[in-house]
Amino acid sequence: MLFHSSIRKELARSFGATLIVLVTIVMTMMLIRTLGQASSGSVNPAEISLIMGYTMLGHLPTVLTMSLFIASVGTLSRMYLESEMVIWLISGRGLRALLTPMLRFAWPILLSIGVLVLIVWPWSNQQITELKERFERRGDLERVSPGQFQESANGLRVFFVDKDSAENKQGKNVFISSSEHDKQAMTSSKEGHVETIQNERFLLLNTGQRVEQSNGESELKVSEFKVYGTRISQDVKTAELAPPKATHSLRLIQTPNPNNLGELAWRIGLAIAAFNLLVIALAITSANHRVGRGGNLALALFIFVVYYNFINLGQSWISAGKVQFVPYLIALHGGVFLLAMGWLLVRHNNWNWRQLLRARQEGTA
Repeated sequence: MLFHSSIRKELARSFGATLIVLVTIVMTMMLIRTLGQASSGSVNPAEISLIMGYTMLGHLPTVLTMSLFIASVGTLSRMYLESEMVIWLISGRGLRALLTPMLRFAWPILLSIGVLVLIVWPWSNQQITELKERFERRGDLERVSPGQFQESANGLRVFFVDKDSAENKQGKNVFISSSEHDKQAMTSSKEGHVETIQNERFLLLNTGQRVEQSNGESELKVSEFKVYGTRISQDVKTAELAPPKATHSLRLIQTPNPNNLGELAWRIGLAIAAFNLLVIALAITSANHRVGRGGNLALALFIFVVYYNFINLGQSWISAGKVQFVPYLIALHGGVFLLAMGWLLVRHNNWNWRQLLRARQEGTA
């Protein structure tokens, strides 16, 4: 049908352009944040692109939801401003009839959002968590980049080393500044290597000098050594439970504690919000030649921000035990759906408060 196909084609073009713009913006923001984490030593600089990919996958449901909403509002605004909508309305196609072609176009996107938020979102967060934990478990010497000062995992030592081997187990021109047991110490050595002794890894320095100073004292203690050892890491680390955002949705259901229910409410809520926003786009878009398309887009952006913040707020409330899981989902998303459908019916039937008041007066007469 010409009516359905023309709307779907217009929505597809607008959705593709919007998605490219939003993905570019989000990737730029993720790059800045990931570079900041790498510079602070939270992630491995060699794994920046991998972490960005997982992060982008995790944020893709939100990007798709926003792209679909903006594309719908933008397409309908253009149809109103160019009087194309007037032609369809005169031909007997009301606003409610537009919902069918919009849903036929959007159902694959809505299904993708549901799969991404319920399956891909926890998987990507799990991969990022594992990458960060693996980097944290690396020895202090392995965390050091050649020719750069690097703080140790516990923050008590600063390393500088010129690595000499491919496996990062040997180095030259080693410098260590430490603050332990109320003492400040600086150790320098021509070379060093890593050895594992009783499940603990030690850095053994050869031919160097150590300068110590107790806190609050001016006296320095200088000593020279041929061999000096310092522990740089432990191989065994106690396993920690995965955070709720990195836990599979099925496990969240099987373990319904407040934190898991809050995370589950966020995932389900985002999937439902994508459908509700599609109905809202049809209900709020109207023709206003004074403000043009920008007025509708500004209103759409405001609605999306408010709705998304309520979803996040519900997650925190459920996690804190202030509200219940099912009642909040029904109240928020059910209420939004009823409000959007009511608004759509009012515009579809051209109702206004004067007509309703007149009909009420005639009914009571």
